[in-house]
This record gives sequence, C-alpha cells and structure tokens, in this order.
Amino acid sequence: MSQELIFNCTIIFVLGLILGSFSNVLIYRLPLDKKGILTGRSFCIFCKKKIQWFDNIPLISILNLGGKCRHCKKKISPRYFFVELISAISFVFLFISLDNYFEVIFYQIVFLILLTIIFIDQKHFIIPDELNFTLIFLAIIHNFFISFNFSFNDNLLQSLIGGFVGFSVIWLIIYLYDKLKNIEAMGLGDAKLMAALGFFFGWQSIPFIIFFASIIGLILVLPSMINKQKNLRSEIPFGPSIIYASFIYFVKGQQIIDFLLEY
Repeated sequence: MSQELIFNCTIIFVLGLILGSFSNVLIYRLPLDKKGILTGRSFCIFCKKKIQWFDNIPLISILNLGGKCRHCKKKISPRYFFVELISAISFVFLFISLDNYFEVIFYQIVFLILLTIIFIDQKHFIIPDELNFTLIFLAIIHNFFISFNFSFNDNLLQSLIGGFVGFSVIWLIIYLYDKLKNIEAMGLGDAKLMAALGFFFGWQSIPFIIFFASIIGLILVLPSMINKQKNLRSEIPFGPSIIYASFIYFVKGQQIIDFLLEY
C-alpha cells in the first residue's frame, strides 16, 4: 500500500467520522422535531450542559471521557461511537472500491441515511419523511440521470414500477390489518422506505425484501416474545428489518434467488 493511498484513506476516515457525528445529531434530533437541527449546540441529554468542542471530537472524546459525560458522569450511549466508527469504515471501503469520487460520496450518503433510519425507527417507531424523501430523490438521480458502477436495474420502467409496487404492497398490508384485525401493522414510513428501495432495485426486489424482512423481524423480536416482554400485538419497528433485507438483496440477492429456483 503506497504512502499516498494511506494518507488519502486517513483523510477519508476522518471525514467519515465527521459524517457519522452528523448522523448521530440527526438520530437524536429528527424524531424530537427540534428546531435548529443543523445549528444548535450539542448538549448532554441528562444534565443539559453544553458539550465543549474538545469533548465533541468523534471517537477520541468518547474514549477520553471513558464513555461518560464530563459533568454528570452519566453513561454516553455506545451508539455514538458505533455510528461514527462504521461511517468512517464504510467511507474508506467505498473510497478503495470505487474510482469515481462522486459515487463514493453518493453511496456514503445513502448508507448513512439507511443507518440513521435504523436507529430512529428502532427507538421511536417512526421513519422521518425528511429521510425517506431524500432517499427517494437519490434513487431517482441514481436511475434516471447518472451512470453508476452499481447499476441495480437497466430498465427505467422497472424502477418506476418498483417504487409504485414497494409503496402499494406495504400500504395494502396496513389497510388489510386495519380493516380485518383493527391493528396498525406498519406505518406509512415503512411504505415510503419500500418505495425508495423499489426505485433503487426495481420491482423484482420487492418480494425478496419483504420475505426476508419478515424473517429477520421475527428473529429479532423472538427473544423478547420468549421472555414475554412482547407479543404479536406489540409495537415492533419494521424499518430496520427492511433495510437489513435490502442489504442482503444488494450483496447476494441474485445468487439466493437462483439457488431457490433450482429447488
């Protein structure tokens, strides 16, 4: 590995940390609908003390503080460290894997939006429209205007149908559960998320993603059901499972489909 590549990867790693830190801001502030999402000063959620710049350096400050607030000594969520680290690693991976800098930035943004959705939905059971609509906008750019190395589908009509089918299937599930069982199976945020993924991958991906998302969702909630902390009528976030399933489709989707069709 050349010295130039090491230097460039170091710069990309640091930029990834900064982007991860911004994602943490969105994860905390978007669900609370706080004003000044982009301008407000960071503060401890427990003692409300403002965080000084030297306590707000990605990764380093958390390690230096021992994972605790400098003032009240309350434990800082490990999510902050994880998001910053995974953001930096993903940015370096994309930088090494792709030749086009625009694509590197584009896919990093998409990845961080999905990561932000996972943590918000996991805690608050919502997917903010700001994130879903941004994802849909990026999907449209991806498939309609610019040629990318990762081309998920070559047919623009399939992309449009994918967005429509993705939204419609989830909406239909919501409608049927409401009419037949009088319970809210999912939210429209899940439908908009599926629409965005349908735009990206095309309509053929929708059955795969929904099937595997259902399996993943069941696996994730099974321990809580065994411990009787949750039941089938409990509120369960489905957005993270949809995103995990979309990653599986992106990495191994076609191989899995070909394998299943053989049997």
